[in-house]
Amino acid sequence: MREIDGSEGGGQILRSALALAAVTERAIRVTGIRGNRPTPGLKPQHLTVVETLAEITDATVEGAEQGAETIEFDPGPPRGGELTVEIGTAGSISLLFDAILPLATKLTEPLSVTATGGTEVKWSPPLVTHEQVKLPLCRRFGLHAAIERNRTGFYPAGGGSATLHLQSTDLSPLESSERGELVAARCYSIVSADLVKSDVGIRQAESASNHLERQGIDVQTEQISRVETKSTGTALAVELEYEQTRAGFDALGERGVPAEEIATNAVDAAVAFHRSDAAVDRHLGDQLLVVLALAGGELSIPSVTDHIATSLDVLERFGLECELDESGAVPTITAPE
Repeated sequence: MREIDGSEGGGQILRSALALAAVTERAIRVTGIRGNRPTPGLKPQHLTVVETLAEITDATVEGAEQGAETIEFDPGPPRGGELTVEIGTAGSISLLFDAILPLATKLTEPLSVTATGGTEVKWSPPLVTHEQVKLPLCRRFGLHAAIERNRTGFYPAGGGSATLHLQSTDLSPLESSERGELVAARCYSIVSADLVKSDVGIRQAESASNHLERQGIDVQTEQISRVETKSTGTALAVELEYEQTRAGFDALGERGVPAEEIATNAVDAAVAFHRSDAAVDRHLGDQLLVVLALAGGELSIPSVTDHIATSLDVLERFGLECELDESGAVPTITAPE
C-alpha cells in the first residue's frame, strides 16, 4: 500500500492519488488530507470523488466520510457503464471529471458519468475551458473523451449538470513543448438569464475582444450564451489556439465588479501567456501531469506552481518519474514514453 502525504496541499493531491491508484490498480493510504487548508479533511465534493472512483473500480474504501483526514483506497480495474453522481450545491463538476479522465487509458468499454453540481465556480477550472481547451488538446494525443453540458450551475446554488463520456484510449506521447503560431483567439461569455437586460454577457465578450485586439491578437469567435440557472452568475473564458497546443484563461463575474473588469482579468492573463514561450498555461500544465506521466512526452509551462510541485511528488510515489528542467526560458517537464 502506497502512503501519500496530503498535508502540504489541497484536494488536488487526493484527486491525483486516487486517479493514479485506479489506473495502476494499487492500494493507497492518503493521510493529512487537505492539511494546509483552514478546515482540513474531506469536504462533500472531495468525498464525491472518492465515492465515484470507488464505484467505477469496485474499490474497497476505509475512512471515507466528511471531515476525514485519512482514507484507504484499494481499487480493481476501471469498468465502463453509466453512472449518475450528485456533488451537491456548487461543488465543482470539472474537478470530478479531472479525476476520472485518466481512467480512459484502462477502460475496455465506454463509460459515461453524469454529475450535478457547479459548472463555473471559484477555485476550479470552469467547465467551458474543459470543453473548449483541455479536451480538444487531449484528443490530439488520442484521449477519447467528450463533455455534454446539460445545465449551467453558478455558485452558490449550483444545480448544473454535465456528462463525461469516455472510451478506451491508447495515448500517444504528449508533445507540448512548443506551440507554433497563433491560429485563433476565441471568447466565450456565459451569463444567467436574469442578467440579460443588463447586457453583462455582451459587455464581457466585447470588452475582452477589444482588449485582445489592442494587444495585436485578432479574435475569430465571440460566443455569448444566456442560460437558465438557479443562481445569478457570469463567466468568461478566453481560448488561444496555436498550431500545436491550446491555452485557456477565465474569470468569474462578481457582484459589484463591472463586466469590463472581469474581461480585463482574463485577457491580461492571456496576453502575458502569449508573450511567454510556454506551450500550455499554468492550470492546464498541472491538469495534464497525470496524462503526461502515463503517456510520456514533454510539456513547457510558464512556472512551477505549488500545485505542480506537489503533483510531481505524487507521481514519484507511484514510480512515475517526470524530469523537471528549469534551465531554459520556461520550465519543461519530460516523462519517458
